Amino acid sequence: MTDPAISTTGLRKAYGKHLVLDGVDLDIPAGTVFSLLGPNGAGKTTMVKILSTLISADGGDVRVAGHHLTREAQAVRAAIGVTGQYSAVDGLLTGEENLRLMADLHHLGRSRGREQARELLEQFDLAEAAGKPAATYSGGMRRRLDLAMTLVGAPRIIFLDEPTTGLDPRSRRTMWQIIRGLVADHGVTIFLTTQYLEEADQLADRIAVLDHGKMVAQGTAEELKRLVPGGHVSLRFADPHGFETASQGLRPISREEETLTLHVPSDGGIRSLRALLDWLDGASVTVDELAVHTPDLDDVFLALTQESESAR
Repeated sequence: MTDPAISTTGLRKAYGKHLVLDGVDLDIPAGTVFSLLGPNGAGKTTMVKILSTLISADGGDVRVAGHHLTREAQAVRAAIGVTGQYSAVDGLLTGEENLRLMADLHHLGRSRGREQARELLEQFDLAEAAGKPAATYSGGMRRRLDLAMTLVGAPRIIFLDEPTTGLDPRSRRTMWQIIRGLVADHGVTIFLTTQYLEEADQLADRIAVLDHGKMVAQGTAEELKRLVPGGHVSLRFADPHGFETASQGLRPISREEETLTLHVPSDGGIRSLRALLDWLDGASVTVDELAVHTPDLDDVFLALTQESESAR
């Protein structure tokens, strides 16, 4: 069993009397996408800054890429790349010059630096704009260049702090494709913070919800969705008799008389759906349409953060 890419135990950080991170435990497997969700001020950016050695923690044990965060900080820095909320691109330099500057900072040498810049410009579909000042790039192009700069030096772990904020839907989906490719083709680990819950749902192997410095839930997207009530199956019937028979036997959460539709509680799982179909078959009830509805991450986020708020 391989060591986790990132591991924290009891991670704490406070600014004066304000406790930002309150005993956070995490284990992130290598070669996966991990997404950290939470409302503004929950501590997401603080965690990224600590894990990327930009600020120090007040307590807890942290290992990144197998290295102790404080005792082996230089080894941690050599293993990671960071793309923050705000672009690190120098608008006065061309795309190629930005990448070559990063190669110089990584001491790659002139020949290797030029080669890697060329490879990354091709990979991120920026080759045609390589000689243009980055200030002339669109928002999506600047974010792609920013991520390309993060990849100089071939980091094993990449921190993406709200990487698609402000991008249009097409540019956002392009970034998603790039992120998936980094994991699938290069085996990197992605630590992603985002305000877009659809983004986490699309990309993340595991998701954690952080609120007021505490982890209130962790799991896959499907596991988190099952934490929230509200899942149901909608059944539309061909005739009033079947509608009434099912209504009496299934105890729906709601009825729509005009459309002969029932909404029956369900977790959306195969077992519960099979049991529902078996009941309908046994009752000789014919259904015209069936649709499964499960809570989405918006429901999860709102429910978990509201519960955390009400518990305080």
